[in-house]
Amino acid sequence: MKSIKDIAHWYFSRRALPYWSILLLDCALLLLAGMLAFAINHGVDEVQNLLIPLMGSLAIYIVLFFIGFRVFRTYAGVVRFSTFFDLRRIALAVLFGVVLIIILQFVFALDRYLVGFKIADIVMMGVIGIMLMWSLRIWVKVLYDNTIHANHKDNVFIYGVRQGGVALAKSINSNSESPYHIKGFVSDCDDVVNKELMGVKVYPNDTNLSATMKKLGADTFLVSPLKSERFRRDQEMIDRLIDNNINIMMIPGYKKWDGKSELNANSLKPVNVEDLLPRETIEIDMKAAADLLTGRRILITGAAGSIGSEMVRQIAAYNPAELILVDQAETPMHDIRLMMQKRWPHIKAHLLVADIANHQRMELIFKEFNPEYVFHAAAYKHVPMMEDNPYESIENNVNGTRIIADLAVKYGTKKFVMVSTDKAVNPTNVMGCSKRICEIYVQSLDKAIKEGKVEGVTQFVTTRFGNVLGSNGSVIPLFKEQIKNGGPITVTHPDIIRFFMLIPEACKLVIEAGTMGNGGEIYVFDMGEPVRIADLAERMIKLSGAEDIKIEYTGLRDGEKLYEEVLNDAEITLPTFHPKIKIAKVREYDYSSISAEIADLIDKANSGDDMVIVAKMKSIVVEFKSQHSRFEALDNKK
Repeated sequence: MKSIKDIAHWYFSRRALPYWSILLLDCALLLLAGMLAFAINHGVDEVQNLLIPLMGSLAIYIVLFFIGFRVFRTYAGVVRFSTFFDLRRIALAVLFGVVLIIILQFVFALDRYLVGFKIADIVMMGVIGIMLMWSLRIWVKVLYDNTIHANHKDNVFIYGVRQGGVALAKSINSNSESPYHIKGFVSDCDDVVNKELMGVKVYPNDTNLSATMKKLGADTFLVSPLKSERFRRDQEMIDRLIDNNINIMMIPGYKKWDGKSELNANSLKPVNVEDLLPRETIEIDMKAAADLLTGRRILITGAAGSIGSEMVRQIAAYNPAELILVDQAETPMHDIRLMMQKRWPHIKAHLLVADIANHQRMELIFKEFNPEYVFHAAAYKHVPMMEDNPYESIENNVNGTRIIADLAVKYGTKKFVMVSTDKAVNPTNVMGCSKRICEIYVQSLDKAIKEGKVEGVTQFVTTRFGNVLGSNGSVIPLFKEQIKNGGPITVTHPDIIRFFMLIPEACKLVIEAGTMGNGGEIYVFDMGEPVRIADLAERMIKLSGAEDIKIEYTGLRDGEKLYEEVLNDAEITLPTFHPKIKIAKVREYDYSSISAEIADLIDKANSGDDMVIVAKMKSIVVEFKSQHSRFEALDNKK
């Protein structure tokens, strides 16, 4: 004789029972409900005496109930996937049948022709019928979820027992196609630990968590969206999970859940290493920025780069009148064109392949489009490349910035926002020094305009931040490629540390600081806690699941620091409208003097003599001290 397990396997291995079989089953349950109702109200002996007439009467009643089944299509669903909506539909169908029978009782006096079913019997029959049909569907669903279907799902623990964790669990339980089966919750609060929530136990966040999960066959850890920051700060917990090969799933850092809308468990993705860095999500009120950018003509240089392209996306969302997008890279610019056509076809976008250091070309662009706002993100940024090519660093970064800044003044641009870097602070390489010279030029130009020494209305604002996660050429994409190729991962030094920020967050801060600034400020961003690059590499190896990937230390590159700074030693900061944004108080330069110095630097750059170029840079930025570079010889001469 077949066991219940065998029967369940036979049933659940089928896609679904045909609708007529579900309909017949419901009718049989109603027949049973009618017999039980009559027996309860009139006794079992009366049922035995009137069995045949009772069956005939019930057959007619079931025909009337069938009308309700038809109206509410109770047989259309798959029983194993029943939801609250299906149970409600069954109740409405049966109540419809009860009301129909009662109406016909009064209109046609059915009790004259049918064996004595009174209104109380019919109502009780309906109630018992609802209970039986509900019980069948719940029993089948529980059997399916905990036997056959559970074998094809990932057993998971959910971190968080409050609003986010419960919403996540409800999303999983209400979706029959969800790939997850909840085995437990995890909480940091002692008052809920060892209690039950939604039928499963709440476990403590302790050193035994991974072992507990393994014991229960759970190898996936779902992080509630409202616990993501708390989770990132608990680096020991993260390491324990990764070391025990627990898969971590969470909503990507650039997405947010408002705590009100429906939460879909499918929004959770396998974590990337950038999702696990110990940082706080930056909250930004962009309303003021939106008020200033909507309906404006906005020029973005470096529009195809990591920062520039994200700024295009964020600014486009505020419906500017025109976007003038400039970059030298043809293929990435083509990608930006396709993005604009697909996502913002209503915005007039001008995609211009141009070199910012070409004065004639840039003049034509300013003359034709007369931008009201300029976001200047174009720059050569790779330290080793610029250490080998000082001329290009001066020509593109310094001369390009000077050209764009001067044209902004000439054509009445309202605001000029320059993207700088933490490498401009106490620079140890050519790239960082070139960006410091750019900062000096635009700040001195802003000061000259305010003092009436230069005629113009443009306000110049500088924004300074560190590495952005996932930007072109940054360590994370490089490490991913090295892991994909079987290693080794190359790290320059065991103790090297860096600050990191998400690209969307960095761009929001740039836009907000730029639009809120009054000109002349150098805004520095709070980058959170620095990250040891070797630790980053080790975690990426563990997350990848790859084996035998080694870390190889290659030595500091030319011009590279062990750590980056955001402020010069002699600098102080002032608070601003945002807790993550500060104003750096830096040395101010006279515009006429620095303009002449930069003109001389550009002339020397045309000589092609790297030592002459860098010597001039050091004379302008006296704190520029080369490290691990051939240009250290220039410092030794002083």
